[in-house]
Amino acid sequence: MSAVTPVHERGESELAALWDEFKESGDERAREGLILHYAPLVKFVAGRLGSGLPRNVESSDLVSYGTFGLIDAIDKFEPERGYKFETYAVNRIKGAILDELRALDWVPRSVRARAREIQRSMAELEHGLQRSATDEELAEHMDLSVGALRDQLGELSTLGFVALDELLSPEERNSGAVSDVVPDRAALDPGGSFEKEETRYMLADSINRLPERDRLVITLYYFEGLTLAEIGSILNVTESRICQIHTKAVLSLRNRFIETPY
Repeated sequence: MSAVTPVHERGESELAALWDEFKESGDERAREGLILHYAPLVKFVAGRLGSGLPRNVESSDLVSYGTFGLIDAIDKFEPERGYKFETYAVNRIKGAILDELRALDWVPRSVRARAREIQRSMAELEHGLQRSATDEELAEHMDLSVGALRDQLGELSTLGFVALDELLSPEERNSGAVSDVVPDRAALDPGGSFEKEETRYMLADSINRLPERDRLVITLYYFEGLTLAEIGSILNVTESRICQIHTKAVLSLRNRFIETPY
């Protein structure tokens, strides 16, 4: 068996050839080449998820879980549909990691209950106010001090589940991510393209309705690729405060996409 070309030496034409070979014949060497080429995606996703998880969660374990998601993505990806593999794979990698973490059930039930309580309270307030609630308004509504509320938001950030990537279809991790709301120009499904364009518009409109600082955190984190620590440096606040702002902003956006009973 000939050696697989190193990732940094592989051009677009060779990558396309690997995809063709694997999808046409199921060649294991081609499959191995694709796995090696896209392996950095696993480290990227694991790194972003790991930044908000407790220290006892090993990054190597996250990479291991994510690798299974990458392999599954390679096996099931359909190039002819016109989507970018990277956006498809990132969602499946993240889904594989979160599925494994959920299976381990490492999040206390009390934390999950607080997450539901905060989201319900935000939905109630925003329904009446017709805008995002401030920390002070939410704290008063929940009969908490602002400090206690922020502590709870910070704790929720360690869930690893409060992420904008899951808003588009929270029950189906195969359906797409934030970065994949619009297919490539090569896609041949006008109906699907319209639905994704509409979702993209709704998401952009919801983000634009957030308070200025919340909107900036969401934009820098998801669309500029900055870490929470880097955003904290830009806004001159601590990383933990950015975690709190991020969590509250995502819960607010989630309420705009998902009907929350209250």
